[in-house]
Amino acid sequence: MTGPESRAYVVHDHEGEAISFLGALMVPKAQGPGTGQRFDLLDQRVPPGYAPPRHRHEREDEAWYVLEGEASFWCGTDRFSAGPGSFVFLPQGVEHAFLAGPDGARLLTLTAPSGFASFVAELGEPATDGSSAAPASIDAHRLAEVAARYGIVVTGPPPR
Repeated sequence: MTGPESRAYVVHDHEGEAISFLGALMVPKAQGPGTGQRFDLLDQRVPPGYAPPRHRHEREDEAWYVLEGEASFWCGTDRFSAGPGSFVFLPQGVEHAFLAGPDGARLLTLTAPSGFASFVAELGEPATDGSSAAPASIDAHRLAEVAARYGIVVTGPPPR
């Protein structure tokens, strides 16, 4: 294989363009162009009680490795609690969401194949100071419109 997707590379801690995304701080570490479109990997920091809207991915599987804090994950009718060192896998096509614990969480988010990092970049905003303020309100219409372009279907409000 030749081209940029076949080269080895490293992205160090504190490297990567930080994105404020629905109240979370997302730092892409690996994306489609560098992985041959095989996967995306994002370093995700979420505040206490953070939860994305319930949704399902039609194109990719999604997984998390919990680095710090705790979170509860929902996938269909299943619920998992996960703390540091835990790995959570959620298959495509099944409604899911998560809720960060009282201390927030830091998670590595893996999606395969690639595409999710582009969704985050399009919907989010650069976090030039390395922080992610919670949005005043989420524009549900824009969220659904952008998500649809990436094969993501918003199915309901965040879990509580």
